[in-house]
Amino acid sequence: MPAQPERPAKQTPAKDFLGHPRGLATLAGTELWERISFHGMVALLTLYMADQLLLPGHIEKIVGFATYRHLVEAITGPLSVEALATQTFGIYIGLIYFTPVLGGLIGDRLLGRRNAVILGCVLMTLGHFSMAFDQSFLLALLLLILGAGFLRGNLIAQVGGLYSEGDTRSTHAMQIYYSMVNLGGFVAPLITGALGQRYGWHYGFGFAGLGMLVGLVIYLVGAPHLPHGAPRRVTMRERRLNEKERRTVVALLLLMPLLTLYWIVNSQEWNTYNIWARDHIDLELLGWQMPVAWVQSLASLAAVVLVPVVLMFWRWLAAMGREPDELGKLKFGCLIMGGFTALDALSTWIFGAPHQVPLLWIVITDLGESFGYLHVQPVAIALFARMAPPTIRAMMIGVYFLTVFFGGLISGRLGGLYDHWSATNFWLLHAGIVCTAGVLFPVFGKSLRRLSARDELAAIDGGSRAAS
Repeated sequence: MPAQPERPAKQTPAKDFLGHPRGLATLAGTELWERISFHGMVALLTLYMADQLLLPGHIEKIVGFATYRHLVEAITGPLSVEALATQTFGIYIGLIYFTPVLGGLIGDRLLGRRNAVILGCVLMTLGHFSMAFDQSFLLALLLLILGAGFLRGNLIAQVGGLYSEGDTRSTHAMQIYYSMVNLGGFVAPLITGALGQRYGWHYGFGFAGLGMLVGLVIYLVGAPHLPHGAPRRVTMRERRLNEKERRTVVALLLLMPLLTLYWIVNSQEWNTYNIWARDHIDLELLGWQMPVAWVQSLASLAAVVLVPVVLMFWRWLAAMGREPDELGKLKFGCLIMGGFTALDALSTWIFGAPHQVPLLWIVITDLGESFGYLHVQPVAIALFARMAPPTIRAMMIGVYFLTVFFGGLISGRLGGLYDHWSATNFWLLHAGIVCTAGVLFPVFGKSLRRLSARDELAAIDGGSRAAS
């Protein structure tokens, strides 16, 4: 029997949470702690592998690692410890953004979204705690990847179920929801980095596991305020896409290679960047050694702080009649990202010796790269959500996240170059990659506008502002 559509949760007359349904607090709180666990893990993973896990005395204990390494090196060739660490991170981060496509489908068709989120929280908690043992490292990564697929694929989908059709508060709800993503990215490395440096890696991973448990408790306690009913499926007559919709899908698919180029570089900021920071940045402040993982927090903090700056920048351009369309913003964001990545390359050439790059230099480059990020990630999501045909909109947003999947895999492969290249050349390569995307967006733009069969790409999209 076909499942009935998911129904919005029954709302109380009061505006419970910042003028929104109380369920938004539950979903945003769960997302906050999921991101604390995720970014806490990301901040430590490459350094943990390169500095301990993959060294003699530890690597032999990992169950199944010899087989895993054989499979990876059959494709890449022999890898050093650091190259193997960055490649493993690339595979992990890529799959983290791939499995939500499948997890969302299972939540829709089989388990229901609530059950899928609970299962995801449990799997991720087990995964973080499994990081406490060398033997279960690969199992831990598998549990985390599967858990993220069930959780991320179904949690954000419930935000829309809190609102009736046409309720304009839903766009503002996304702003609140995504602010939790960046807040979690800022807080997590501070805590896990301090624990990892002072007490050991496993304490940092343990905190990530506790964070995921907190997220599960928040979700269970707030469940009565969430959309209820069966999985969000409706019985409808199947309709094929019309010619205009097919052209629009083709237009969006043409963006994927360029967005993948962007995500190669952005993913590297989570990966090899940690090793580079360990080797080149002067992290000493008044005799105190700042944890390397804290460098990751700078970018997340910048992404939070710069949101109003970016919106004001767009309004200023709009007042002069010069605000770019989405493709213009994507181009600008990639070029800005490339320019500040080149500054990372320049820093190692200027300061030369290890541990001599000033922390202030990194603060400036993180601000610049985050300014570029806010012109790419939220704008791209809003563009896919707005232009995709309604009957396949959720699927097309999942397709967008495949660019993160491919970008993560490629960044892991390129991370192996860090062993053989100078740091200057390594980051210049990545600056060139993301700048290439920026240069090609206008080139593709003419074809995209023709394929879309409408002038939507030239319209100023308030939704893209809300998503950022």
